Amino acid sequence: MEGYKMNDEKYTIRNETPSDFAETENLVREAFWNVYRPGCLEHYVLHIMRNSKNFVKDLDFVMEKDKKLIGQVVYTRAQIQADDGRIIPILTMGPIGILPAYKRKGYGKALLDYSLKKATALGAGAVCFEGNIAFYGKSGFVIASTMGIHYHGEPRENEVPYFLCKELIPGYLSKVEGFFEQPLIGFIDNAAAEEFDKHFPYKEKERLPGQLA
Repeated sequence: MEGYKMNDEKYTIRNETPSDFAETENLVREAFWNVYRPGCLEHYVLHIMRNSKNFVKDLDFVMEKDKKLIGQVVYTRAQIQADDGRIIPILTMGPIGILPAYKRKGYGKALLDYSLKKATALGAGAVCFEGNIAFYGKSGFVIASTMGIHYHGEPRENEVPYFLCKELIPGYLSKVEGFFEQPLIGFIDNAAAEEFDKHFPYKEKERLPGQLA
């Protein structure tokens, strides 16, 4: 556990433990509810990804303030299928969530930057994932296609503005061009997710502007 201060507010970042699982999943549900779709799937994704062989337990972090979990982030192993036949190991990130009451106060960036520092210390070469460049660009991410890394399922000529990349080892992707391969954990059973959500307090699903699904 490591303690920090931001704007005179104390918080800690530590590895998640099994006793945190239920609270963390509820945190993720609160963070993503009605953001990208009516309701959300991210808490179920987190629930099942912990058992994936690609899940990186050393990079499973929670942020705690006043003895309450306010944020979380996880990573899984992924890869780039390079045009020259090489398989380039990388990481992908997410979900990363902050309780709504603590959003837009710097906690998300603090947690992200801490986790990237730890990923670098573990020897990870790069991170690719889906996100908003306006936020993640502040931590050094760029649109992946500008580095020659393309999104699976999209034509090479398409610039996918939400598919982002950051080198953790300088030059790690300098001679790489190819497609990101999403871990299979990203393809989930919607019916199973709906059943899982019944274990949580009822929340109203709403169709809101800007949702993706």
